[in-house]
Amino acid sequence: MTPKRDASEIRAAIASGETSAVAVCTHALDAIARLDPDLHAFHQVTGDEVRRRAASLDAGGLPGDAALGGVPIAIKDNICTVSSETTACSRVLDGYVAPYDATVIQRLTRAGAVIVGKTNCDEFAMGSSTENSAFGPTRNPWGLDRTPGGSSGGSAAAVASGMVPVALGSDTGGSIRQPAALCGVLGLKPTYGRVSRFGLIAFASSFDQIGPITRTARDAADVLAIIAGHDPQDATSVDAPVPDYRAALTGDLRGLRVGVPRHLLATGVEPDIAAAFDRALDELEHAGAKLNDVTLPHADLAIAVYYLIGNAEASSNLARYDGVRYGVRAEAATTHDMYARTRDRGFGAEVKRRIMIGTYVLSAGYYDAYYLKAQQVRTLIRRDYERAFAEVDVVAVPTSPTAAFRLGERAADPIQMYLSDVFTVSANLAGLPAISIPCGLTSERLPAALQLTARAFDEATLLRVADALERRTSWAMERPPIFAP
Repeated sequence: MTPKRDASEIRAAIASGETSAVAVCTHALDAIARLDPDLHAFHQVTGDEVRRRAASLDAGGLPGDAALGGVPIAIKDNICTVSSETTACSRVLDGYVAPYDATVIQRLTRAGAVIVGKTNCDEFAMGSSTENSAFGPTRNPWGLDRTPGGSSGGSAAAVASGMVPVALGSDTGGSIRQPAALCGVLGLKPTYGRVSRFGLIAFASSFDQIGPITRTARDAADVLAIIAGHDPQDATSVDAPVPDYRAALTGDLRGLRVGVPRHLLATGVEPDIAAAFDRALDELEHAGAKLNDVTLPHADLAIAVYYLIGNAEASSNLARYDGVRYGVRAEAATTHDMYARTRDRGFGAEVKRRIMIGTYVLSAGYYDAYYLKAQQVRTLIRRDYERAFAEVDVVAVPTSPTAAFRLGERAADPIQMYLSDVFTVSANLAGLPAISIPCGLTSERLPAALQLTARAFDEATLLRVADALERRTSWAMERPPIFAP
């Protein structure tokens, strides 16, 4: 048994006695030890705790409904766990251990999962390349000179390289989908409110969602079924039934209506990405789906709106990191100086940039001109999708306009970095579910990906499409040069 097998296969092999949780998790730890020095997908690995947990599962047996019994899973380092530090890859939270597990961690643990460690990410999930981590960048298993995307780059690289079959990320403006796309794996951002945010370190509270990164639609369906559902500890958690996502994996796309906003694809999309996107649309059509042109009139404003509202929320959320109650504290003669020095030393350049932008747009004299106007346009973007979904079931665009770019290539140009998320931020602004599905390789053998957005709480349709494409193509089977044997 090796970690290159999918989570559902691992679970079945453990349940049948073909292998054990200890064997599976030891193999995962060995793979991390071999590959992670090059990739730096992990910020922390809790080897002793992993072995204890796996041995306990083997000794105590696994209930029949333990859907992830013995499966090793990686967790983005902005999701709280009592068994290890949670730093959001920021110096300001050095040494912080949460006094509770996030709701998603509790649910995964009850399902028998084994958490092997915390993955590297952009500091406070602010970035598109995982270069903003206080602990150094993560590298893409498809090319060590390339970014894995961000901010959940460590989670995507861990799954793409085969070190683990499943990882959790968080998605504020594309931070699950964009790294999944650049690493050639599947990434799902659920509907806002579908998955509890209790225990997720907040970046922008009206955008953030936790979701799975996997290699197959089946694994994504299983993980979402476990972590989804109402949580009274999260006031934004929606009390709605969680469907049987596995039942949606029929392979049948007959009657599916796919909307294509071609006006958004005219500029800025690399030719190889555009060609891969067109091939994916052809496959959907051959599988029985119907393609329709749709218009999203305000989509070109999405990046500006996102970076106004998101940074405003970030400036508010990050005000709590002042050196008083937790995290690092800089010594100073006065309280004011202590606050200033703590935040100056604790936060990286990108986080400081976003705090300053957010504080500016919320300040007197600029609130109406920037923040309020952005909220009004956010409503228009949501209405654009409502009109589109009167005619189609999903909206299709490339996940990223480019393949994985080189590390350092955009570090000095924040605007170019922000444009990496040009196709992903709209789903967060509208609170809609969206998925990134591998759709082939470029001429440089770098992954390309299709993004689909669906109606609120219709993750089942997104998983149905992903599963159908997996059955029809070999795209999801492509493996990077750095992959656990």
